[in-house]
Amino acid sequence: MTLPDMHAAEPIPEAARAEIDRLLQSGDLFRYTAPSDAPVALLEAEFAAMMGSKYALAVSSCSAALFLSLKALNLPRGAGVLIPGFTFAAVPSSVIHADCVPLLCEVGENYRIDIADFAAKLPQAQAVIISHMRGHTSDMDAIMALCEAADVPVIEDAAHSLGTLWRGQKIGTMGRIGCFSFQSYKMVNAGEGGILITDDADLVARAIIMSGAYEHNWKKHPVLLDAFARHQNRLPLYNLRLNNLSAALIRPQLEALPQRVRDGRRNHDYVAERLNNSPFIDVPAPLDGEERAPDSIQFNIVNVDEATVAAFARAADAAGVKVQVFGQSSDNARAFWNWQFIEDLPELPRTRAMLMRACDVRLPVRLSMEELDAVVDVLLTAIDSVTEEARPAVA
Repeated sequence: MTLPDMHAAEPIPEAARAEIDRLLQSGDLFRYTAPSDAPVALLEAEFAAMMGSKYALAVSSCSAALFLSLKALNLPRGAGVLIPGFTFAAVPSSVIHADCVPLLCEVGENYRIDIADFAAKLPQAQAVIISHMRGHTSDMDAIMALCEAADVPVIEDAAHSLGTLWRGQKIGTMGRIGCFSFQSYKMVNAGEGGILITDDADLVARAIIMSGAYEHNWKKHPVLLDAFARHQNRLPLYNLRLNNLSAALIRPQLEALPQRVRDGRRNHDYVAERLNNSPFIDVPAPLDGEERAPDSIQFNIVNVDEATVAAFARAADAAGVKVQVFGQSSDNARAFWNWQFIEDLPELPRTRAMLMRACDVRLPVRLSMEELDAVVDVLLTAIDSVTEEARPAVA
């Protein structure tokens, strides 16, 4: 079978077209032009209701949401923010933009935070960002207990985790703030865009003003007005608003999310089962209590050297399936040693060792079982081709 296009984003539902055409005809793309019920405002209300949160603020990206979350916490300049050593470069970048200092903790072979290293470094932190990187949820029971005992606020970077559950609770609702992405390679596709959720009225009021609700545009947000009044003209504006056209793309996709989550989990688990039959591939299992919403798969190449890992990626690429080995390039934005904008960048030996073997392959939720088989066949053939000498002889 012909391999599917693994890099095409999820299509925009037909239901968005009428609203997009209306907006294009009117030119009414700015979220604050209408007195009420602008598409962005409707998106915020619908997303908050879907997540069970009191407030939502739609912004230009998940990176913007993370940055605004840190600024809304009113942290002092130079505050330490503890983050995983395995995340996207936008996370430490948002910390630096917020005039804070990234503190990196180790991540294990299963892509989850090393709780012992996290606990050891937590006393240095005044805030924590938990990245559910590629949708892999760390032990949130342990993390939240440690942070609550230390009175350290938690921001959840749930860019890859819309639809994921931890012991039945929606990821993004466990910390003070949850941040999500609408970039094209996420469950909901607007090209770019993000949103943050919280139950804290004062915190969201600060974020709304700083996002660019200048003059009295904050009155168009359903938050107690006295939460805004104390901050009017006292906070800088960063102009990170979402526009109405992006909201029109996003809103009809929210109702498709449950099906996308089911399809993504089915695809991931099917591919994982087949890949785990190879003695050279290990797909880490989910933690107890974790129900993922994946649209990609990560696996480790084991029992061979790092040169063989690189050879596997090249063989798969040549056969038509792009494999990213997080640590085996000079510019991968998910390899912590490439975050050279961080002063005194620490070494994380356990995370480094994992990244040199950890592979990443997109699995769009729209793929059929036949297309999944075609992808897996390429991956298994590639690993067989580079590990032939490492295989034990058959008696």
